[in-house]
Amino acid sequence: MIVMIWRASLMLSVLVSPVSAWALDSYRFLHVTIDTPWFIFIFLFFLVFAPMILSAILHWRNALRRDPEDEDKES
Repeated sequence: MIVMIWRASLMLSVLVSPVSAWALDSYRFLHVTIDTPWFIFIFLFFLVFAPMILSAILHWRNALRRDPEDEDKES
């Protein structure tokens, strides 16, 4: 019972403290500008398309190679 009271009082103190109000004004601390969405877009663009480009390069590279089994059948 004492542990429940302790947890409840701790939770109440965290919720009432002014530190939690700082999150409401987080844009001031993150320095969000008009360029921020573009930076996020460029970061996600390369994050998404880099594996696709690598996959295409590896597929093209392996498609140019011949299978050793095909070479044995021809000779």
